[in-house]
Amino acid sequence: QVQLVESGGGLVQAGGSLRLSCTASGRTLSGDAMAWFRQVLGKPRENVARISYNGAYTFITESAKGRFTVSRDNAKNTLYLQMNSLKPEDTAVYYCAADVIGGSDGNYQYRYWGQGTQVTVSS
Repeated sequence: QVQLVESGGGLVQAGGSLRLSCTASGRTLSGDAMAWFRQVLGKPRENVARISYNGAYTFITESAKGRFTVSRDNAKNTLYLQMNSLKPEDTAVYYCAADVIGGSDGNYQYRYWGQGTQVTVSS
């Protein structure tokens, strides 16, 4: 049973930074693509970032380009999202996901999901 546990969320002022972590247990995910999503209550879930199994390919959604960085440490079975210059519109619950099971570019489906961590950016 694979479990993903996010951490690092919290309350921060606009312009501040947070670093989210997602640690996996149960098996190694070093061969799997991983991703970060975020969701605001009542709105569709948004894919914020994706990273290939070896980190060679990364994707950051347009609204976060230049501010967010996705990375991974396969030795630690951990995914990261460094978020700088945070804006109130970044406020959401952030989820990590792993192991693509379907879909196509920009709309992948993942097998494993974390429980989410709240990020709140005050103005």
